[in-house]
Amino acid sequence: MLKVNDINVYYDAIHAIKNVSLEVNEGEIVTLIGANGAGKSTVLQTISGLLRCKTGSITFINEHISTTAPHKIVHKGIAHVPEGRRVFLQMTVQENLEMGAYTRPAADISEDLARVFKLFPRLLERKKQVAGTLSGGEQQMLAMGRGLMSHPKLMMMDEPSMGLSPILVEQIFEIIAEMNKSGTTILLVEQNAQMALSIADRVYVLETGKIVISGTGQELAKMDEIRRAYLGG
Repeated sequence: MLKVNDINVYYDAIHAIKNVSLEVNEGEIVTLIGANGAGKSTVLQTISGLLRCKTGSITFINEHISTTAPHKIVHKGIAHVPEGRRVFLQMTVQENLEMGAYTRPAADISEDLARVFKLFPRLLERKKQVAGTLSGGEQQMLAMGRGLMSHPKLMMMDEPSMGLSPILVEQIFEIIAEMNKSGTTILLVEQNAQMALSIADRVYVLETGKIVISGTGQELAKMDEIRRAYLGG
């Protein structure tokens, strides 16, 4: 579905992403793990068109998207749930969700809303509430629900567990698994390596802008260097 081939990304003179290649097959959960500053968010931002790669290519369903505008990438079926949630704080829950549906025919929005409310019953309870008054966990659910409103083929999520209590982290990962079972392919950036490895079909490890290890979640969970660096074991 997604093929990132040998991309290099720069912030002015800083070489942030170095010859990164990865792929995501339809129906998978693929996770990118690594320390703070490793370049994980930069990879997602480059795929979604917010940043440009200087060299290399990105292909989505056999179509080159390396130079495609971000809003057109959403139209093609990629949703990006950014780090830090970025919900519209002055708007209600329902208004936030409707903003996520700007690529969808108006006739389909009520059906999309019903799907999101089924997955996130808490949002249904708070649909008229202003997003800025929600808890951190509720805002994360809203950001994920807003991403789903575009009916994406591929959902990219950046640090969905950040700042949440352990119970909420488990809930968020259960919802991610449910989204995947319902047919959404997922590319996940996550610092909680234990949860990420437990849910992922395949994992890439990024260190200082380079992919240093890749394999299945089970394979990486057994590797001593991964256990020492990311799992505290």
